[in-house]
Amino acid sequence: MSDAQTPDLRASAREMHDAGLCLLPIKADGSKAADVRSWTPYKVNRSTTAEHDEWFDGKRPRGLAVVYGAVSGNIEMIEFEGHAVADGVLDEVTEIMQASGLGEEWASLLNGWVTQSPSGGPHIRVRVEGGPVPPNTKLASRLAREDEYTAEERQRIAEKPHTKIVRVQIETRGEGGYGLVEPSCGTVHASGRPYLRLAGGPTTIPTLDAETLSAIHDVCRMVDSLPREEKAKTAPRPRRELPAGSVRPGEDFENKVDWAEIIGDEFDAVTTRGNTTYWRRKGKAKGISATTGHAADRDRLYVFTTSTAFEAEVPYDKFAAYTLLNYGSTSSDNFKQAAAELRRRGFGSEAPRRRLSSVPHQGGTPFSNGSSALHPAVAEETEPDFETGPELHVVHATRPELDITNEADAVDGLLAIMSSGQLPDLYKRSGGPCWVHQDDNGNPLTQQLGNDNLRAYLADHVTTYQVVTDPLTEGTKEVRELLMPKTCGTVLGRKDWPLPPLRGIVTSPVIRLDGTLLQAPGYDTDTGLYLQPRVPLRRLQPHVSEASLEKAKEIIFGQMLADFPWAQPSDRAHFIGALLTPILRPYFHGPTPMFIVSATAPGSGKSLLKDIFKSCFGISETAWPENDTELRKSITTQLYTTGQPVVVLDNLPNGHIIKSPVLSSLLTAEHWGDRVLGSTASVTMPNNRLWIVTGNGLRTGGDNGRRAMWVRLDPNCPDPDQRDGFRVGDLRPWLRANASTVVAALVTMVRSWVAAGAPTIRTRKGDYSEWATIVAGLLGHLGIPGWMGDRGDAIQQDDETQEWAAFLIAWSEKLEDNVVTAGTALTSLAEHVPRHAKTGEAPTAKVLGNWLKARDGRYFGDRKIKLIYDSHRCQNTYRVDVHGRATQPAMQ
Repeated sequence: MSDAQTPDLRASAREMHDAGLCLLPIKADGSKAADVRSWTPYKVNRSTTAEHDEWFDGKRPRGLAVVYGAVSGNIEMIEFEGHAVADGVLDEVTEIMQASGLGEEWASLLNGWVTQSPSGGPHIRVRVEGGPVPPNTKLASRLAREDEYTAEERQRIAEKPHTKIVRVQIETRGEGGYGLVEPSCGTVHASGRPYLRLAGGPTTIPTLDAETLSAIHDVCRMVDSLPREEKAKTAPRPRRELPAGSVRPGEDFENKVDWAEIIGDEFDAVTTRGNTTYWRRKGKAKGISATTGHAADRDRLYVFTTSTAFEAEVPYDKFAAYTLLNYGSTSSDNFKQAAAELRRRGFGSEAPRRRLSSVPHQGGTPFSNGSSALHPAVAEETEPDFETGPELHVVHATRPELDITNEADAVDGLLAIMSSGQLPDLYKRSGGPCWVHQDDNGNPLTQQLGNDNLRAYLADHVTTYQVVTDPLTEGTKEVRELLMPKTCGTVLGRKDWPLPPLRGIVTSPVIRLDGTLLQAPGYDTDTGLYLQPRVPLRRLQPHVSEASLEKAKEIIFGQMLADFPWAQPSDRAHFIGALLTPILRPYFHGPTPMFIVSATAPGSGKSLLKDIFKSCFGISETAWPENDTELRKSITTQLYTTGQPVVVLDNLPNGHIIKSPVLSSLLTAEHWGDRVLGSTASVTMPNNRLWIVTGNGLRTGGDNGRRAMWVRLDPNCPDPDQRDGFRVGDLRPWLRANASTVVAALVTMVRSWVAAGAPTIRTRKGDYSEWATIVAGLLGHLGIPGWMGDRGDAIQQDDETQEWAAFLIAWSEKLEDNVVTAGTALTSLAEHVPRHAKTGEAPTAKVLGNWLKARDGRYFGDRKIKLIYDSHRCQNTYRVDVHGRATQPAMQ
C-alpha cells in the first residue's frame, strides 16, 4: 500500500460499522493517537456513518482504529508483539492451549478476525459472552535484551543502573481501549509498515464465554518470564547463611520432594514443556490453573486462579506451599511448626544447639556453699600454745543448669536439683523453703521464701534457660531466662520439698546428741543444724589434754570472769552454765529456763556479761514488751527470723516484777507455735534459744520464778562503774581480740567432759531436769561449785511466793486448823492478805475466794491451801495444812 489515503479506508470503515464496531480516526504521525478533539465519548457511544464520511473523506491521511468493549458488541483484542512471535511465545501458548483442552477454542480465535501489526505480531479478536470485557491487561512480559535498548533506555540505565527495561509480549485491548486495524498504513505507524489482515474479518469474530476467555488469559500469563521475588509471607525469614555442612529442613525438603507430593491433592499435572509443568485445579475440565518450574532462578509454584488455597500470581516455593496446605497460612509461627515437623521426619541436618555462655557464680557469704570449710581469713591465735590445727578453705559448688522451656519439666527439674543437694543455703522448715543469710552485722538470719525470694535465689544459684529456634542456624539455642513467678508459686505450693530440714542455727562448735563435735561450718546432715561461726575458728586437735583443759579454765575463770562481783557462788556457777549451754544445746532435749541477770545497782557489769554472749555466740536483743500480746509477737519474730542462739530482753525497769503467762508458756515448751506477722499462716518452731533478761533489782511473780535461774551481781560499793584494776583490763577490747580463743576454750571444756564419759549429777529442776543434770555434771567436772545452791534464796526473789508464804504462816498461827470461808479469812487476816499486783489494794471476799481456789493444794514454803466444799451451806471453805503435820479429816 501507498501512503496516500484510498477509498479502501472508507470501505473498511463501512464494513466494520456494519459489523457493529465503534471506529476512530488515527493521526498519521506515528503517535497512534485518535484524530478527534476527545475520544472519551466514543467509549460508550458508537461513532456514526456521517462521522465516518467526514473522517475518511480522503482529504488528509489518517489511520483506522476500533474501540473495544461493550460499545463494539463486547469485543476484546489479544495482541502478540512481533518479538513474542520471534521468541516462540505464540507457539508455546498454542501448545499449552492444545494440552489444556483449549485447543479448539484457541484455533477458532486464530481463524477468526486476525490482523498482523507492523511489528509482525497478530491481533486476535474475540467476542465475550456472559460477562464484561476486562480492561486493558498486560498478560506476559520479559526483560529487554541489551541489543534491544533504545537510546533513551540506555540513558536511563546509565543514570539508574538497577532500572529494569521491560518488553510486553502479550496484552489485551478491552473495555476503555482501542487498537489500530487494517488497512492503516504509511506514517500512521512509526515504522511506516501497514496493518495487514491475516484471517477472517469483522463478521467472523468467534464468541467465547467469559470463563473460557479467562482460562485463555491464564495460559497467556503462564509464559510471562519477568523474575518475581518471593514475598515475606510465602517464604520464611530471615534466610541467613548456615554453618558449613548444615541444611535447613525446608531446603532439604525442596531438593528431595516432587511437586506432585505437595500439591497432588489440589492440582493435576496437565503437561510439561521444557522445565515448566502446567497444572489444572481438580474439578476443572479445561484450562491451566498453575505452573511450576517456570522461573529461571528457582522452582516455584504460580497459581493463576483465585479458587484455591493459594494467593493468585504469588510465587510459592515447595516449603511455603507445604506450610500453607498443612498449617493454614504462611505466618512465621507456622513456618517454625512446619520446619519442626520436617525435621522430625528426617529432613535437614541436625543443627547444633548453641549453648549458653558460662554464667559466673554470684558472690555470697564465706559459708554460703554449705561446705565443711572454715573461714580462710583467720587471724593468728592470741594464745599460740592453745590447741589449734590447720586452717580449712572454702570450696565453691558447681552451678547447676535447668531447661525451663516447658513449665512442667521446669518444676520437675527444679525438684531434682533440690534433691541433689546442689543448692547452697536452701532448706525447709515449718512453713516451707527458707534460706540462711547474714545481716549487716554478721548475724545469721533465716528467710522464709515467697515467689520473689525463690525467683531471686534461683537467679543467683541456678542457670535457667529456654531452648528457642536459632534464626542463624535454624537449629536451637539456649537463651537465659528466669523462672516465671507462677512456676515459683507452683513449687512453693507443695506440701513438701526435697530439701534438707533446718532445725536450727548455731554460731559455735556444738556437741551432737551422740557426743561428737560439730565444727564444720555449713549444714550438718546429722543434726539438721547450720553452723555459721560468730568468730573465726581453727580445727581443734583430736584429743583434749590436761594442759589444754587447764589453759581453757584459766582463760575463762582466771581471766574473763575473774573480776565480776558475784553475789554468791551460785551466781557464778549459773552464768558459767548459761555460757556453756549453747555448745551443749543439741546434746539434750527439752527447753532451758530463763536466766535473769540482775544487780543491786547500775554499772555492776550486767552489760559486760551480755557482751560475753554477744562476742562468742551473737545475741538477738529486743526491748521488754509492754504487754503479753507484744511479748508473743516478739518471741515469734525472734524464733522465726533470727538465728542467734541467745535472745536478750534487755534493761527491764528497775525493780520490775517478771510475771507473764506467755513467758511461762515459752519457757516450758519444746516448740513454739504462732501466727506469722502479716500472714494468716501458722508455724511451729523449735524453742532452742537461751532466753536472758537483764535489769536492776528484778523480781519474779506467778510461775515465772520456778522457770528462772538467777545471776546476781553485787559490787557492794558506791559508783561501781568507777572500779578499775581488772585482770584483763577493759573487757570489751579484750573480747574483740580474744573471742575466738574464748570460744575454743569453752568448747575444750565441754569436749574434756565428754571425753571423761559425760558424767552427770542428778538434779531436779522440773521441766529442766535433764538440762540441769547435764550442766551439774559438767560444772562438777570443771570444779565449779554453787550450781543451784540458791534455792532458798530464790524464794526471796519471787514476790508472789514470798507474799503467799507469809500469808499462810499468819493464817496457821491465828486460825490454826480451823476451816473458814474466804470472807472470814479476809476479816481475820486483813493485815496479811495478798494485794492486787497492779493497784496494791486488798481484794474483796469474792476475789480472795477465787485466789484461794486457784491455789488449792499448792505449797508456799511448807504450807498449802486446802479447799473444802461445805455441802450443807453450798459454799467453799478453806484450811491451811503444814507439810509433815497430821491434820484432822475435813468435814464434808
